[in-house]
Amino acid sequence: MVVPIVDKELCISCGNCVDLCPDVFGWGEDGKAEVIDPGGCGTKCDCQEAAESCPVDAISLEE
Repeated sequence: MVVPIVDKELCISCGNCVDLCPDVFGWGEDGKAEVIDPGGCGTKCDCQEAAESCPVDAISLEE
């Protein structure tokens, strides 16, 4: 299972991941993206596409 991780220090709040995978990524209280359903990759959305859409490479995928 692939699990997404958001590096909040790199995140610029562009919203690409939230737009592409709203069931997996959401907004944290700090205004930065965060993972709300780490098990949703592959079943609810394509997390690879979300990671590739991040302009600052703030999303990593771990097995």
